[in-house]
Amino acid sequence: MIYIRLWSIFTISLALLLGCTSSQTNSSNQKKKEVGVPIDSLNGVYVFYNGKVSNVSGRNKAPNGYNLGLKYQCVEFVKRYYFEYYQHQMPDSYGHAKDFFNKSLKDGAKNKPRNLLQYTNPSKVQPAVGDLLVFDKTVWNPYGHVAIVSHVWRDKIEIIQQNPGPGTRSRVSYKVSQKNGQWKIHNARLLGWLRKG
Repeated sequence: MIYIRLWSIFTISLALLLGCTSSQTNSSNQKKKEVGVPIDSLNGVYVFYNGKVSNVSGRNKAPNGYNLGLKYQCVEFVKRYYFEYYQHQMPDSYGHAKDFFNKSLKDGAKNKPRNLLQYTNPSKVQPAVGDLLVFDKTVWNPYGHVAIVSHVWRDKIEIIQQNPGPGTRSRVSYKVSQKNGQWKIHNARLLGWLRKG
């Protein structure tokens, strides 16, 4: 009987302690990661935290009225990056991430709606820093995803991305290989990359 009471007291105390610890951790994480808070940057262009992938905080437009996209979706970051860093405006400033890649174009052709050169995965052209990567849709994400190449090594690349999901980092790396004159980024969802020509 004494053991049962002691065990009950121990269990309740442990539950309260863990509850307080979890509550404090969640509270401090929420303070650090509020929607719209900068979490990374490339060449002075910020990546903002978006929380849930489906979260939208209104539309972002450049001072000249150019549509940068929905805050803080992946498309908004890559278009803002290209606008601020390259002074590039896409003729078609709308569309989901997967729509940035035209599957009917040949490797190295001009993607006119984006006014960028388009390379397939694999491609005869090696990916480079600043390239805009386009990922296809999935069962869970019908819109696809876009990111920017932030670093290139001989056998891998690093990307920077906005809105990959609350548990995913803003920077991840993928293996790259060259075979028979073709460069391949090892990601099954990657359609290819776009580049300012």
